[in-house]
Amino acid sequence: MTPGPRMTARKTHRPPRTLLTGWFTFLHGEVTAGDELALRRVQEVLDRAGVPHDTAWSPGFRPDALSLEEADPERYGHLVFVCGPLHGPQIAALHERYAHCVRTAVGVSVIDPDDPAVRGFHRVLPRDAPGVRAAPDLAAAAPPLPATPVAGVVLTRGQGEYGARRRHEEAAERITGWLAGLDCARVELDTRLARDDWRLCRTPAQFQSLLARLDVVVTDRLHGLVLALRAGVPALAVDPVAGGAKVTAQARAYRWPAMVPAERLAPRELDRWWRWCLVSGRAAARRRRDAFRDVPGDDLGAALTAALPDLPEPGLPKEPPAAVRG
Repeated sequence: MTPGPRMTARKTHRPPRTLLTGWFTFLHGEVTAGDELALRRVQEVLDRAGVPHDTAWSPGFRPDALSLEEADPERYGHLVFVCGPLHGPQIAALHERYAHCVRTAVGVSVIDPDDPAVRGFHRVLPRDAPGVRAAPDLAAAAPPLPATPVAGVVLTRGQGEYGARRRHEEAAERITGWLAGLDCARVELDTRLARDDWRLCRTPAQFQSLLARLDVVVTDRLHGLVLALRAGVPALAVDPVAGGAKVTAQARAYRWPAMVPAERLAPRELDRWWRWCLVSGRAAARRRRDAFRDVPGDDLGAALTAALPDLPEPGLPKEPPAAVRG
């Protein structure tokens, strides 16, 4: 694209360091996975070229990292803005704060080429812009990342029937606070089925398909535990009822060890069973799954028959009810 500020022919001394910025820099911006991957691609390119650089982060996302206010303009000769749309006063303010820097935007979307946020850059390397052929997004070429565990999270804050024994809110707060610090991908799930809510599964088969793709399930619900084991997925179960209730009972019924009572709900205990689920839990859960399939149905049939002694014989009644007799 056509450069914005005109470069003077006279050579000036500029500090060699480059400051990397983006929407992830602004306190009133946001950090997306795509933004950070694009940033990592730019960092990789600069590292290979031997260009020293710093990255300015929003203190709302990384409070311990370098912030824009701490990034002294006098330390930098170049500023690079990475990813996202070029518009608005926050980007325009970068041109004022780092006026002496050579400013470049890369992997960005240009909506209005005459926007001051765009015109303030000496060079723009867009991923898309009016009249410009689209280029691949930088995130696609970012360095490979290690896989992390995928955890389905099935929690409830209901079950008022347990009265004063309820510890559901406290359990959910401790579980989610603990999960936030784990290096894992978290997927919030709900066992409820619905026909008119796209966020919920419509059939048990859909929910089972979700579970089958997880590495672990963290739950304080009975069916969170049971359905995870039915799918062969290890469950880290928490009983949110003081003294234990149905989650504890099901864990005992299936001889499932990864169960934490409300009274022992602490990060150390959760960490312990999290590691067990990831190391040994998959094989244990699959053994439970296979055992479910091998359980004969005769015992249930006999119990139902004994409980309902007056069941009619199979087939049509020999004589129609009086109400329908002709």
